[in-house]
Amino acid sequence: MIQTSEYCGIGHPDRTCDYIASYILDRALERDRNARVALEVQLKDAFCTVSGEVTCATPFTDEEIARFCRESVEKIGYTADYQTLFGRENCICGEDLKVTCHISRQSDDIAQGVNADGWGDQGIAWGLAVDEPQMGFMPKDYWLARKIAQHLHSRRFGGLDIKTQVTVEDGVPKECIVAIPIRPECDESASGAVRNYVQSVLGSGCRVIVNGTGRYVKHGSIGDCGTTGRKLVCDFYGGNSRIGGGSPWGKDPTKADVTLNVLARRKALEGMKRYGLELMQCAISCCIGRRDIRVSLFDKENRLVETYTEDNPASHVIASLGLDKPVYADMCASGLFGYEAV
Repeated sequence: MIQTSEYCGIGHPDRTCDYIASYILDRALERDRNARVALEVQLKDAFCTVSGEVTCATPFTDEEIARFCRESVEKIGYTADYQTLFGRENCICGEDLKVTCHISRQSDDIAQGVNADGWGDQGIAWGLAVDEPQMGFMPKDYWLARKIAQHLHSRRFGGLDIKTQVTVEDGVPKECIVAIPIRPECDESASGAVRNYVQSVLGSGCRVIVNGTGRYVKHGSIGDCGTTGRKLVCDFYGGNSRIGGGSPWGKDPTKADVTLNVLARRKALEGMKRYGLELMQCAISCCIGRRDIRVSLFDKENRLVETYTEDNPASHVIASLGLDKPVYADMCASGLFGYEAV
């Protein structure tokens, strides 16, 4: 069996937008534990647009939102020093961001359902668990792609806008593609260091490609436009599972998009252990304003193992998963799954 998964670090412009939205959500939850947030972010060059709905005990001003955007971009590593290293024409820095806000309050029509402890949207979520405890019960190709990308980011082998892609055949790594910004004067040594590191993880027999075009200097939102929610496959399980339709980033926990995806992963883990299977998928669906959810478990061959309806107030589910706290920026940076205590 051949499996391939990609992972994008938070320096990638789409993931930077995810991180900005998550960072603002955390600030809202710090101010009001019951804040309602649904934000979309777009980033091109140094222009950042934040749109959506925020209902908070004390509303944020546009100036505060702009400050949060700049802070979050700097926390990723896009600082003035970083920009000097690569050149202003090749990357952004947080202090240069020009932020435009288009934010209103949550619709009263939606709020009445959430106030009754129902879900803030309809939706579907898919959870996956694989019997690979040494890899956080995640698919091997995805786990390796994420591990490599995060190491390259933290150790600064090159720039911040990193993508990795790993292909495994019958569990053996066969190919790894890495995109990482490298300054021209460092190209040969930095590319060699990246290749050596990847092969130390995947083995010397694994083919490694670093920067397929031969040059990668212009990066981030200078080289590409970023938008929230455009890397869902990278956020979830790579090329190994169906996924739901909603992005988990910039959404408060009453939204199905984040909480029910985390719940589906938990139920997949529990079902895998309960039935002694090597792989388990969990599908969850919900209705806006209602608190009941439909849960279905499937095995590796996509055969239905169990299905039932569960009636539980949304607030109870949120608290049980620890999602009523400002944890979202950290989740965005580290990844949603693979760190659970099982």
